[in-house]
Amino acid sequence: MPECSNAQLLINNWLIMRNTSQNSRLDDIDINLLDRLQTDARITNVALAEAVHLSPAPCLRRVRDLESSGVIRGYVTLLNPEDVGLDISAFIQVSLEKQISSGLKVFEDRIKSYPEVMECYLMTGDSDYLLRVAVSDLKALQHFIVEHLACIPHVSNIRSSITLKQVKYKTALPITAP
Repeated sequence: MPECSNAQLLINNWLIMRNTSQNSRLDDIDINLLDRLQTDARITNVALAEAVHLSPAPCLRRVRDLESSGVIRGYVTLLNPEDVGLDISAFIQVSLEKQISSGLKVFEDRIKSYPEVMECYLMTGDSDYLLRVAVSDLKALQHFIVEHLACIPHVSNIRSSITLKQVKYKTALPITAP
């Protein structure tokens, strides 16, 4: 087993304490705030404060603290894909020739540059990556696969599945009180 320096041990201990304290510092009020904001990010501070039984100033402070700590990563507007011309949703499994860090980095950097890619996960199992892409039609999907995905160095296998119907989709995480 490689020997760790004192500095590395201190960093590791700090990371463990930071992660533990970050998870344990969310109380019932924070959980309620997060739950309400996941349901309606446009809720006014006054309505949010009322919903979690706080006055507006402490409510706003807690929300700002959750934002600055990174618990709240941002706010978005969710669009209906079909209404903006993105009628095809597909999942694509990608295998690389080798799982070496330089190859993974090249692949991930390229994938981050493609707006069609909505999600990308490094996986265990049969493939190395799972992508979810949104495109306008089958021709656009073919173009993405042939002209972009297949041209990334070290890609050895691509398998795609087109969705027929979205049965469930949600963005709210299933958070609970500690």
